[in-house]
Amino acid sequence: MASTDTSGSQGGARGNPRGRPPSPGPTAPGRSVRLRGGLDVATLVGLAAAAGVILVAITAGGSLRAFVDPPSLMIVLGGTLAVTTASFSLGDVAVAWKHAAAVLIHQTLDPKGVARQVLLLAEAARRAGPETLKNVLPELRSEPFLHRSVTLITEGLPPDVIERMLAGQVEASAGVHGKSAGVLRRASEVAPAMGLIGTLVGLVQMLGSLNDPSAIGPAMALALLTTFYGAVLGNVVLAPLAAKVERAAEDDALVKTLYTIGAVSIARQENPRRLEMLLNAVLPPGKRIQYFDREAPSVGA
Repeated sequence: MASTDTSGSQGGARGNPRGRPPSPGPTAPGRSVRLRGGLDVATLVGLAAAAGVILVAITAGGSLRAFVDPPSLMIVLGGTLAVTTASFSLGDVAVAWKHAAAVLIHQTLDPKGVARQVLLLAEAARRAGPETLKNVLPELRSEPFLHRSVTLITEGLPPDVIERMLAGQVEASAGVHGKSAGVLRRASEVAPAMGLIGTLVGLVQMLGSLNDPSAIGPAMALALLTTFYGAVLGNVVLAPLAAKVERAAEDDALVKTLYTIGAVSIARQENPRRLEMLLNAVLPPGKRIQYFDREAPSVGA
């Protein structure tokens, strides 16, 4: 593979000494790519806006206290958690809630910065050999998958073995996130159903207490509020969180795929120009990079 890329590397060497890219960018090979994100404004604003609209509708037509009923909350919240846990396991549910909480912060690596870092690592390995990447391993511990990828390179494993191992890790991580999204999807389906069950319970209580006017009001409240709570919990809270977990899983898979492509290319000692094309084939159009000088003079110049 190295012999087929000789002309490209010579052309780059004429335009840039030692074949280095014209502008390496702010990220050093061993420096972790900065996290982008922080608090997920879209999620927080969306949930707050939905809650605000509901509260305005409630307070405009009556008292907020009329919409607070502990038995209804117990049926919806407890029933949703119980049925969801029965559908999966305690561990799956715990991990799902952990991922749901994490999407409210949603810190992810910038794919464009990741691609640049991979190219810097490839350039360093091309100049001094893959073994030189051992020097940057301590600086990569903040990103475990990248640290694992570079470790496999420095251990001298065959490229095909590295690709299989890293691809397996990507698939396993995607499976965990997918299961978490499935837990939240299941919970969003169960919540309205539990609201309907609570409504039936309230109606039965109401019909059984027609001879006692003082018991009709609480029973009617239970009948109506459980449906309200279930609809809000399922459609306003759980379904959006499930979608966010799926989106976070896609971002994580993209970053790990970029690292996998880079590790395999470095292990094969391919020209970084070829690696650039491989990375751009995976990156979204708005995130593609132009890392090397496209106007480097030809060999005969």
